[in-house]
Amino acid sequence: MASDIVVDHRDKALALLKADADKIMKLIKVQMDNLTMPQCPLYEEVLDTQMFGLSREIDFAVRLGLIEQLEGKALLDSLERELSALHDAFTTK
Repeated sequence: MASDIVVDHRDKALALLKADADKIMKLIKVQMDNLTMPQCPLYEEVLDTQMFGLSREIDFAVRLGLIEQLEGKALLDSLERELSALHDAFTTK
């Protein structure tokens, strides 16, 4: 019974973190779709803030033992790759 609860909490924690990562991914995709717009410092600030917040959420979940550190790192790495692609798209345009 207790192990079922732990697994359920882990599943919920990972689902919530993935949902937050998806929100950030959508912000990145919107910016990539509108590359004709000049680079917006406010938009960059929002993305930086969102990424920092997600990293803190992931750290908290790892410290609680709700997710593995590698799972959290994988979430952040995928978002960082998208941000890098966005940056490259701006610099090469």
